[in-house]
Amino acid sequence: MSVLLMRLAGPLQSWGSSSRFARRGTEVAPTKSGVLGLLAAAKGIRRTEPLTELLGLEFGVRLDQPGQILRDFQTARSLDGRHSAPLTYRFYLSDAVFLAAVAGEQALLSGLAEALARPHFPLYLGRRSCPPDGPISLGVHDVTLDDALAERPWLASQWYQRRAARTVRLEIIRDARAGEPISETVPDEPVSFDPAHRQHTWRSVIRRHVDVRNDLTERAAVPEHDPLSLLGG
Repeated sequence: MSVLLMRLAGPLQSWGSSSRFARRGTEVAPTKSGVLGLLAAAKGIRRTEPLTELLGLEFGVRLDQPGQILRDFQTARSLDGRHSAPLTYRFYLSDAVFLAAVAGEQALLSGLAEALARPHFPLYLGRRSCPPDGPISLGVHDVTLDDALAERPWLASQWYQRRAARTVRLEIIRDARAGEPISETVPDEPVSFDPAHRQHTWRSVIRRHVDVRNDLTERAAVPEHDPLSLLGG
């Protein structure tokens, strides 16, 4: 079994799993359906086509830089100005960075890594208005999903790392395996992305934490300040 690692980072991300009507929310981390949709876009799999080769992948994500929830209040009118669209609230994650991983057969993952480097369709982080800020693929590795998520160096931005301690505790969310205690179930297992008959089923996940070392060597030093130094002495 091999693992494809991905860096998911950008000014905005939005990973909805239960958005309805005028309120479009986001989860605190990338969803399995969202990441599989990103991989399908890279491979050139259309929404109406089956996801057969992707459905057996095991998924996990590490919250390297959780970001902040941002709410966007949107209005819209028709071109002639006569009709108004429903007012909507859309939620995003700003300045977030995640380490995502899918585990499966090496040949499949190698093809997905190549597709991420030269995607067939544009890639985005949950919504079309959320492009990634750089390359997504971190390569295919011959390790377990758990080891990949635990051992990969911290991916947070340098400004974020400078504010952190030497050791940082990060949350990991991954697919629960048979016999494991389940943290929760979420409607996040994709069956079909066909707009006419979109289907998801329930996915069992576990949440745990891992400690990673902050290796940033150049930390912002706070200069000493003597308010009486200008008075002379």
